[in-house]
Amino acid sequence: MTLSPLLSLLFYFHFFRSVLSLSSDGLALLSLKSSVDQNAGTAAFADWDDGDSTPCRWSGISCANISDEPHVVGIALAGKSLRGYIPSELGSLRYLRRLNLHDNAFYGFIPVNLFNATALHSLFLHRNNLSGPFPSSLCTIPRLENLDISGNSFSGEIPQQLNNCKNLQRLILARNNFSGDIPTSVWPELQNLVELDLSANDLEGSIPEEIGELKSLAGTLNLSFNHLSGKIPKSLGKLPSTVSFDLSNNNLTGQIPETGSFSNQGPTAFLNNPSLCGIPLRKPCSNSNSGSVNSTGSNREPGSNKGLSPGLIIIISVGDAVGVALVGLVIVYIYWKKKDYHNSNIYNDEKGKSINMCDGNGFPCMNGGFLMSEDDDEVEGDGGLVSIDKGFSFELDELLRASAYVLGKSGLGIVYKVVLGNGMPVAVRRLGEGGDERYKEFAAEVMAIGKVKHPNIVRLRAFYWAHDEKLLISDFINNGNLANALRGRNAQPSSNLSWSTRLRIAKGIARGLAYLHECSPRKFVHGDIKPTNILLDNDFQPYISDFGLNRLISITGNNPSAGGLMGGALPYMKSYSSQKERSSNNYKAPEARVTCCKPTQKWDVYSLGVVLLELLTGKSPESSPTTSTSMEVPDLVRWVRKGFDQNSPLSEMVDASLLQEVRVKKEVLAVFHVALACTEGDPEVRPRMKIVSENVEKIGN
Repeated sequence: MTLSPLLSLLFYFHFFRSVLSLSSDGLALLSLKSSVDQNAGTAAFADWDDGDSTPCRWSGISCANISDEPHVVGIALAGKSLRGYIPSELGSLRYLRRLNLHDNAFYGFIPVNLFNATALHSLFLHRNNLSGPFPSSLCTIPRLENLDISGNSFSGEIPQQLNNCKNLQRLILARNNFSGDIPTSVWPELQNLVELDLSANDLEGSIPEEIGELKSLAGTLNLSFNHLSGKIPKSLGKLPSTVSFDLSNNNLTGQIPETGSFSNQGPTAFLNNPSLCGIPLRKPCSNSNSGSVNSTGSNREPGSNKGLSPGLIIIISVGDAVGVALVGLVIVYIYWKKKDYHNSNIYNDEKGKSINMCDGNGFPCMNGGFLMSEDDDEVEGDGGLVSIDKGFSFELDELLRASAYVLGKSGLGIVYKVVLGNGMPVAVRRLGEGGDERYKEFAAEVMAIGKVKHPNIVRLRAFYWAHDEKLLISDFINNGNLANALRGRNAQPSSNLSWSTRLRIAKGIARGLAYLHECSPRKFVHGDIKPTNILLDNDFQPYISDFGLNRLISITGNNPSAGGLMGGALPYMKSYSSQKERSSNNYKAPEARVTCCKPTQKWDVYSLGVVLLELLTGKSPESSPTTSTSMEVPDLVRWVRKGFDQNSPLSEMVDASLLQEVRVKKEVLAVFHVALACTEGDPEVRPRMKIVSENVEKIGN
């Protein structure tokens, strides 16, 4: 009996020691575990052990090393059949960035203290049983980008304080019980908003004109299944042409506007609004309301047509003339200033159509980075998974669970094809593990690369930074590279590339490089243009890859280990064939082969010239120590120049598979001349990439 107090003391000592050994982040997470009905959530928390020192190995939890300590940055417990309430203790997770609890059965209000987690940028609580008013203090979270609380039972009005969420990119409030008017002053402040869905609520009143100021909006503007009334504001026509409207199932009236983005809308955007009329619905509008005011002034009161004195008429006329002249001078001045600025980037294609290389075929020349201002490359935060593109979003746990395939390894790291949970493939490049103290420098470089948006340049979508892992996530281009298309796996020329396809590839590469040189934020130099860095899609459209990576490699190194966050998630490639990393010196300009020199744009011009010669001849300038075929010419440039100097027949130089296309001889010769100009030995003699692109565009129909 005397041992009983001692045993009790030992029990409590052991209990408190195990709890005290757990980090503060872990203790906050245990509050979530205890708030869930144990009958429903036992499987999700099976490995949440309060005896651990850190929660970073718990299911659904992701961490990052911040100030040399692991901290929770993500909670992903979606679709786990959890029933309970959201505890306010989660607000103590000061580094929490993503809270993903959607598709469960959480109930009650969202606790106000949750918004003390000021690092939150994504809050996914859709398809639960949450209720109460819209949390007006939500926008005290300074970095909030994604908010999805759809499919709950929230009610009340949408508050004006929403305009404080200035970084918001996605606002999805669909399928709730929100009522009242849509606030008007909110939308001009949300200039980063990409997605807006207020459908299936009880909203009423008119559609605010101010929604037309959402210049970043993409996808669908969804206001359907409400009780909205009045006319559709013409200002919605100012939205980007890629935006689709869904204004169906409301009480809207009047004529559907026909200007701007309205011209791209089909009838489904306006269905079940009985009093709407217009072209999309194929429902003519009556003219009963027209002419209510007589433009000739016939409705004026009698006696109101007294004439002006002759002197006053002369003064007014002179003043009008002077005003018109001043306005005309200002307009002419602005016109010529703009023309002078843009002319350097405008040229005509073969049909005489003007092309501005800096519009990227619809892409702006310099889009500001999404985590920084247009004038500042500073990036907030300490790493983790950072999305560069507003329209691209996924959770870190998706990457961890994804199927991954090794595409190859080079001096720029290991590259994988990773298929995300939604079936979307991305390319993931693992860099080295160095540069731990240079995060801001690394992030600034990545964000500058991410600003480059052009249809012939591979798009960088996101990056991940941690102590033992650096990843770049970009679009996956699914048809291999130009080297494979030209030579095949056995270094044999491909007969599948017609001349029109080769010319399309040449034009695309030239456009992309001209954009990098003339229009990108830092006037980038690629420095390593070669066929393996030209990716192709199923339509053989080319995409320039790997630009800007040399600078990143100088920060992180290029030898990722088998460890890191991805660990076994991505297969580790211990070795690779040296043949796959063959020297690319023969694509480089003569001055580029001297290691002490800083890269210049004229390097890229020379390299493009060599690629053009390979497209024309089907011969590779790279010699292999293990193979010797007629398709490899160690100095391709010299070989072609010698052929032209000796007036050799074109049939001896051009790819044999093109000889049957008799009509293209003139076009082939034109591309040869462009290529030879690009590969001049003196860099000062080589043309600018703008001129190269202009000349290539003129070739062919």
